[in-house]
Amino acid sequence: MARATAHDLAEKLVAGDKRALARAISLVENNDPAGWELVKEVYPHTGRAKMVGLTGPPGVGKSTLIGALIKQLRAREETIAVLSVDPSSPFTHGALLGDRIRLSEHFLDPGVFIRSMANRGALGGLSEATLQAALLMDAAGRDNVLIETVGVGQAEVDVIDHADTIVLALMPGSGDSVQALKAGVMEIPDVIVVNKADHPMTDTLVREIRGVLALGHAEDGWVPPIVQTQAAHDIGIEELLDAIESHRAHIVERGTLAERRSRNLRNEVMELATISLRRELEASIHEDASVQQLLDEVVARKLDPGSAAREILRRREEAN
Repeated sequence: MARATAHDLAEKLVAGDKRALARAISLVENNDPAGWELVKEVYPHTGRAKMVGLTGPPGVGKSTLIGALIKQLRAREETIAVLSVDPSSPFTHGALLGDRIRLSEHFLDPGVFIRSMANRGALGGLSEATLQAALLMDAAGRDNVLIETVGVGQAEVDVIDHADTIVLALMPGSGDSVQALKAGVMEIPDVIVVNKADHPMTDTLVREIRGVLALGHAEDGWVPPIVQTQAAHDIGIEELLDAIESHRAHIVERGTLAERRSRNLRNEVMELATISLRRELEASIHEDASVQQLLDEVVARKLDPGSAAREILRRREEAN
């Protein structure tokens, strides 16, 4: 992409053009150098959107919750961008679930932008390009950026590095929700929502959540509220949005919003640097016969993995 064209795209994006935003996200997702240049150009226009991460077990109704939140936010005349991080297709590596059929009623609304992004095997439940895409949505002037993750588990908590407020969605009568309570995931949410709350096991789940929360400590004086919803019927959504906004008001008042964002951006820098170094290392290993010999020795049990890794790094340092 020519520099002038990239500049034009950046100007259109900052002006709120949805097509420019879609194009920019595609560039970042495809690891196109033009995409990174674009992020660099629009970065000074970021930091204004409210970033909300929504995570939870599969089937809990995250997309339905987001659809209901969009409806509530639009009633308040706020603009929204949604980034849904989906499992990757094993064939195309694209987003398996596409652009969220359940959010289709909002596609034609100019105040709503919805984009799916493949996680491409990222263990944390989020794509490595997620924050870059979220920054582009922020730069496009959206009031709210909602990030929906693939699922939740011990390895899938890196949404905490991408949002100001984390919402954990659970549902009664689900083994996955009970597993989430056991997996240490309860340390990350700022707001907990029990969806499908017309289920007879709702009160039991709420008691279990309160029991787990009682074992922890309130960070910065904030105890995560538990909101019961029936997203499919728009019940409890206003209360959920109020809880999200109360948390934001709390961290703004305490001065911890800036701390969170600083931590998030530092972690993103380290993550991107780690990914880049890993790719370079893998490329050099693939071309180096002596490294392949080292790996063969590990497979033959003649050399342990730790010693092989240190030897690879030593050789790389000498080569540089």
